[in-house]
Amino acid sequence: MAVYQGARRRSGLSLRLERAPAADGRAAGWLRRGVDAPAAAATRAIARSAARSVSAVGQRARRAPWVGAALVTIVIVFAGAFLSLSQSVRVAATSYDIVRLSSENERLQAIRADLQSDVERLRSAPAIRKQALDAGLGQLAAPLILPAR
Repeated sequence: MAVYQGARRRSGLSLRLERAPAADGRAAGWLRRGVDAPAAAATRAIARSAARSVSAVGQRARRAPWVGAALVTIVIVFAGAFLSLSQSVRVAATSYDIVRLSSENERLQAIRADLQSDVERLRSAPAIRKQALDAGLGQLAAPLILPAR
């Protein structure tokens, strides 16, 4: 068994392996059913190790609910923030699409009004005559009348 400098006895799980006076009057005996001193020392070392591990498990068990609750809270907050961010991005994209489509609608309405005025202007006889003259066509001569046979 190794002895470490500065080691001290733990006050944890007690397995009642303490030194006590023997029943037959010896100065220092072990009460564990006639167990000799080296075996008792090994048993005591195992008991100390078990006490340390039980103590460590107990500490972890006490910390685990707080750590778990903190992690769950962080995950819930992150999920809420992510959902909020995705919704705000979606709203911004939708408003951008609305603005783009309304400006395109106004542009198409202006083109439609232009074409409608062109059609109305070109329906009149003077406009048709002017376009024919611009295209190189001339005035019609007097009509030729042929006698019927």
